[in-house]
Amino acid sequence: MPALITYRTRVLPEWVDYNGHLRDAYYLLIFSYATDALMERIGLDADARGQSGHSLFTLEAHINYLHEVKLDTEVWVQTQIIGFDRKRLHLYHSLHRQGCHEALAASEQLLLHVALSGPTSAPFEQSSIESLHALVEEQGDLPGPTHIGRTILLKTH
Repeated sequence: MPALITYRTRVLPEWVDYNGHLRDAYYLLIFSYATDALMERIGLDADARGQSGHSLFTLEAHINYLHEVKLDTEVWVQTQIIGFDRKRLHLYHSLHRQGCHEALAASEQLLLHVALSGPTSAPFEQSSIESLHALVEEQGDLPGPTHIGRTILLKTH
């Protein structure tokens, strides 16, 4: 399977900082829109969320800023499912542009399926589990993500 492209956009003027680069926060915005698209793909679109009262909350997100991204650059997000259990989803987003073989940025994320009435954690619906299994199977030949499992630690001497 080719990579799952979940979001495409052009870098807008209001997203660019004083250095002419995409602002830090907008990387997360782009990755967030990609997560929304993945939610639609696994049966958690707006209608389903309204009917079931369930959604995904982000528990943790790590972003690696790998190459500069400038105004008007056309970018897209590729999404890979790393793993999931009955309530959690571990995924990897990478940001790309035409003509650059390497990812511009990467985000590893852990999401929790919740019942909004609590909110409290809740098991995925069977249809979402089936969609996730299908995606994992489709992505079985993809290489493992490069920027995963990283931590930040700076020791003082």
